[in-house]
Amino acid sequence: MADEMAQVDAVIHRRLASEVVLINQISHYIVSAGGKRIRPLLVLLFARALGFQGHERFEMAATVEFIHTATLLHDDVVDESDLRRGRKTANAIFGNAASVLVGDFLYSRSFQMMVSVNRMRVLDVLAEATNVIAEGEVLQLLNMHDPDVTIDAYLRVIRYKTAKLFEASARLGAVLAGCNDSTEESCAAYGRCLGTAFQLIDDLLDYEGATAQLGKNVGDDLREGKPTMPLLLAMQAGTENQRQLIRHAIEHGEVERLDEIVAIVRSTGAIEATRKAAHDEAQKAQDYISSLPPSQFKEALLYLCVQAVERTS
Repeated sequence: MADEMAQVDAVIHRRLASEVVLINQISHYIVSAGGKRIRPLLVLLFARALGFQGHERFEMAATVEFIHTATLLHDDVVDESDLRRGRKTANAIFGNAASVLVGDFLYSRSFQMMVSVNRMRVLDVLAEATNVIAEGEVLQLLNMHDPDVTIDAYLRVIRYKTAKLFEASARLGAVLAGCNDSTEESCAAYGRCLGTAFQLIDDLLDYEGATAQLGKNVGDDLREGKPTMPLLLAMQAGTENQRQLIRHAIEHGEVERLDEIVAIVRSTGAIEATRKAAHDEAQKAQDYISSLPPSQFKEALLYLCVQAVERTS
C-alpha cells in the first residue's frame, strides 16, 4: 500500500497548510513524527477490498489521521506527557496552549475535509466518532487514580477512546464503496475489535517493553494513575501485600517502586492474560471479515490482526 499511503501523505501536507506559522510548525512536527498510520490504512484497505478506487479514499484516510493527531495533541496535554514516538511531545516544545489550539485546528480542518466529499453518511460516521472519542477521554479522566475500576469500565474507555476511530475508519471504506448495512456493520466490528486488541497490547507494553522500543517512557501509565488491564488483573491474582502496593501506586501515580510492580504484573500472569484478551479480540476481527471476497487487500486486513498483537512497540 506504499503508493496509496504516499498519496494520503500528499493530501495531509496539502491540507495542513495555514497562513498561521505556528499552526504549520506544530502540525508538521507531530505529523512528521510518523506513527503506524493504521487508521488511514484501514480506510484504504477496506475501500479496495470492497472494490472502491475513487480519489475520495485518500481524502478520508487523511481526515481520520487528522482526527487521530488532534486527539494526540490534546492527550499529551491532559496526561502531561513529554515523550511520544521517541521524540519530545508538541506540548513539551511549544507549550500546552498552542498544542490544544492546534489540535482544535486539526479537528476543524478534518470537518472541512468531510464536507468536501459531499456524502452525508461520511459526516454522520465521523461526527459520531469524534463525539464518542471525547466521551472516552472524559471517562478515562474519571477513572484516573481509581484502583477499583472494573475490567468492564476499563474496556469501555478503550472502545470509546481508541477503538471508535478504528471502527469509523473501517466503516468509511464500506461507506465509500456503497455497501449494504450488513457489510458496513461487519467492517465496523472488525475495526472495533482490532482497535481494542491494539490498545490492550499498548497497555501491556508499558510493563513489558523498553523506553527505546516504545517511544514513550516505560511506566507512564502508572505515573498518570491509569488503571489498565495488566494492573487490574495483577491485583485480582496477587497477594494482599501485592494488591495494596499496586493500589497505592495507582492512587498516587507512584513509580518509585515500578520495578516491583512490573515484577508483580509478570509473576501473576497478568501479561499473558492481557495478551490472550488481545488475541481473542484480533480473532473476532478476522472472523467479522470472513465473508469479504478474496483479495490481497483482505489478506492484508487479516495480517494486520496478527501484527497488532505480535508487535513490540
